[in-house]
Amino acid sequence: MFLLATVTLCCVAVAGTLTLFEPMPSPAPEKRVAETAVIDVTRTPVQTPVRVVGAPFEPNINPRQR
Repeated sequence: MFLLATVTLCCVAVAGTLTLFEPMPSPAPEKRVAETAVIDVTRTPVQTPVRVVGAPFEPNINPRQR
C-alpha cells in the first residue's frame, strides 16, 4: 500500500510539474474544409470470385471431442 501511494504521489508531482512548464495554448488553427468534387464510382453487379485456400471453418461445438 505504501508503494502504491508513493508511486501515485510521484506521478502526480511529475504531471503537475510538466503542466506548469507546458507552453501557452495557441489559438486554434483555421478549420480545413475538404474540396467538393464528384467521385465516379462504378459498381459491378456481381462480386468477383475469390480463391479460398485451406479447409472450411467449422466451429467447435463440443470442446471435448476433436
